[in-house]
Amino acid sequence: MVRLLGRSDARQARGPRGPRGRRAPETTLGGRSLAAQVFVLQVVIVLLLVVAAVVALLLQVRHDSTQEARNRSVAVAETFANSPGMVEALNSPDPTAVLQPRAEAARKASDMDFIVVMNTDGIRYTHPKPDRIGKKFVGTLQPALDGGIVVEEVNGTIGRLVQAVVPVKAPDGQVVALVSSGITTEHVGGNADRQLPLVLGSAALALLLATASTALVSRRLQRQTHGLGPREMTRMYEHHDAVLHAVREGVIIVGGEGDLLLANDEAQRLLDLPPDAERRQVLDLGLDRETARLLASGRMVTDEVHLVGERLLAINQRPTHLAGGPAGSVATLRDSTELRALSGRAEAARERLDMLYAAGVGIGTSLDVTRTAEELTALAVPRFADFATVDLFDAVLDGEEPQTQGTLRRTAVSGIRKGAPLYAVGDRIRFVDSAPQARSLGTARAVLEARLSRAPGWRAQDLERTEQVVEFGIHSLITVPVRAGTLILGVVSFWRSERPDPFDPDEVALAEELVARAAISIDNARRFTREHGMAVTLQRSLLPRTLPEQNALDIAYRYLPAQAGVGGDWFDVLPLSGARVALVVGDVVGHGLHAAATMGRLRTAVHNFSALDLPPEELLGLLDELVARIDQDEAGDQGNAAVSGATCLYAIYDPVSRRCTIARAGHPPPAVVHPDGRVEYADVPAGLPLGLGGLPFETVELELAEGSRLALYTDGLVEDRERDIDTGLEMLRTALERSADGSPEEICQAVVDALLPARQGDDIALIVARTRALGAGRIAEWDVPVDPAAVGEVRSAAMRQLARWDLDELSFATELILSELVTNAIRYGSGPVRVRLLRDRTLICEVSDGSSTSPHLRYAAMTDEGGRGLFLVAQLTERWGTRYTPKGKVIWAEQPLP
Repeated sequence: MVRLLGRSDARQARGPRGPRGRRAPETTLGGRSLAAQVFVLQVVIVLLLVVAAVVALLLQVRHDSTQEARNRSVAVAETFANSPGMVEALNSPDPTAVLQPRAEAARKASDMDFIVVMNTDGIRYTHPKPDRIGKKFVGTLQPALDGGIVVEEVNGTIGRLVQAVVPVKAPDGQVVALVSSGITTEHVGGNADRQLPLVLGSAALALLLATASTALVSRRLQRQTHGLGPREMTRMYEHHDAVLHAVREGVIIVGGEGDLLLANDEAQRLLDLPPDAERRQVLDLGLDRETARLLASGRMVTDEVHLVGERLLAINQRPTHLAGGPAGSVATLRDSTELRALSGRAEAARERLDMLYAAGVGIGTSLDVTRTAEELTALAVPRFADFATVDLFDAVLDGEEPQTQGTLRRTAVSGIRKGAPLYAVGDRIRFVDSAPQARSLGTARAVLEARLSRAPGWRAQDLERTEQVVEFGIHSLITVPVRAGTLILGVVSFWRSERPDPFDPDEVALAEELVARAAISIDNARRFTREHGMAVTLQRSLLPRTLPEQNALDIAYRYLPAQAGVGGDWFDVLPLSGARVALVVGDVVGHGLHAAATMGRLRTAVHNFSALDLPPEELLGLLDELVARIDQDEAGDQGNAAVSGATCLYAIYDPVSRRCTIARAGHPPPAVVHPDGRVEYADVPAGLPLGLGGLPFETVELELAEGSRLALYTDGLVEDRERDIDTGLEMLRTALERSADGSPEEICQAVVDALLPARQGDDIALIVARTRALGAGRIAEWDVPVDPAAVGEVRSAAMRQLARWDLDELSFATELILSELVTNAIRYGSGPVRVRLLRDRTLICEVSDGSSTSPHLRYAAMTDEGGRGLFLVAQLTERWGTRYTPKGKVIWAEQPLP
């Protein structure tokens, strides 16, 4: 308004034109009186603004101070009332002694004027001034006694203040005391004193600036009119206005502050502007956010397309200050609605390409059929459909090739909301022939049901359920068969509920493409499931199916194959002579059928070597040589990897001596749980993994109390990508300590529960064995002089022992066995000779001597005088053999008990 008035007065104040056709400036009284009027007006406005600012400041400060005081009083009172130990302090003999220091500390920390704790009668326990303790509190208490909060403004001795009273409640909810906190408003306020000088200073500065600016108004009015008179300016304005409203492009002029200065008729039509749009902020005109931001920003754009209502507008915008003009911008709008259909199709195509790309990278991330189906439904909802379901044949889930005529299982469901009356995951479904899903399976083509409410074939599947589906709002369906080559694996259903328009043929094509990409991943997962099952079956066939019967150890075990492949972990329990038992745990590094087959070869070798009754270190040495030979044989075959890196632990437990001899080849150490619950790892030298060779293996002999637990395991139990082996060993120790009193079965389960990773990347083998001892009443031993005459005495002593064991039925055979074995030891061996009888699951006869010469079974000729003794022993016993000791050998024979 000031600018227009100035232009008009300047036009009237101009005199006749000068020599060059421009009007000479005139300084008339009218011009000065206009400046004076502007000056007076500006002074009045500034003074009014100053007064209003001061009054508003004082009122706001007073209101904010009071409100802040109320909030702080309530917060401090409630915090102190609910502080730990409050009720206990009130019940103490001297509440003041306990609470006064706390209240003062809290008051100073919270910058309050007082914090008072009182009983339900209002008698103070605490106060900043100790002389007021024990006196009655001044204020309203009854609402707080009823469980509420009291906040009031009072004029106290320290000035006008706000105080709050809150109850202190016992655990049963009873009010046992009250807490009040207060603060004066002047302590909260104080902003007015700081801001008032600033406001007054600003007012003085404004007056100074107004005075200076008024002096320049006259000359500025003359410059802005460019010497034009009112009639010329009117004619120019009418001409420009006619041009602006006649063009078929919208024109908008926006000021530097984002306010709309001008919009021609076409712009008002295209943007659907309100009648009073001019002089309003562009952001407040109800335009869409992106268009409004563009017009208010003033940035330079060329043919930028925006959707405004039902129109597509191409906007060109240029700032006006580039050529020295005022701040602001000019924008032209061109209706490009005819491009909308083409743009919409391009956007739909882009969205579909993006979805197909996402399907390529997001579906099939794992070789799991169910997981792949879930990834498909998660991708489709909500970008393509509101609900998506996947139904697969049971054979597919098992890794087999499906039959087209069979029952399907709901494998995955995704939706934008819960509660949809669709079949749930896990439900077995048999679709009727008229159902869209059945037609898709039968024809191997997608089926579109645009309007489910008008689809009798679909409704025939389940009249009650389909009615619920329609009532739920689901109105359109696409079913697509899951095809992998010539196989039909199942069917995928896409459901729409939120968008009112049904699926169209173009969306059917997109659904087919999505399912086709997912079908490849589902079929790959199916094949992997089958191959993985075959490998696991092979691996399990190579492991012991049942544990052999023996009395030395009470054994439980766990074998858990890896989730993503078959490894080479294995274990075994091998009964040995003399009631001893061997425990073996091994691990072939790597995965796949090659590792499983190598594991089977090593397990067979251990069976064969253990039959020789070899010590643990010698058995591992033979295994080491075997693995080295396997590597050499397969070195030229690039299809097979070397098995170097296989580890093994071999332990022999003797229930007679309660000694356990252990050796290991690169395997984790065994854990020993003593009867008192103490857990320690046996200090067994690690040795090199099998196949590396070069160094002998060492053994450690442990004497285990009866009832001790021995835990053998593979590294998959204690080590994975998420934790190192030290952490795993400590976790195993903790799990064994917590379950030390349990049975081996309970210990196995507790260890697996504690250490099994979320995604198992390696096989796990675990054996827990509780030791038993063969009691002295089941053992009989005799030292035999190196004299043939002593054989009879040994036989007699043995027969008496058998009579005490009620084994008279075995006397004849035992007598013959001892006669032959003792006679051979005296005749062909060397002292000392010793005889031992063990009553275990069998009757075991052992004859030891100091010689390392072992007898051999042979057929004696008709003319031979000897050579028939061992033949008789072999015929009378269940099994017999020789084992070597550091001091000689032991020949043993076992007879089954009657």
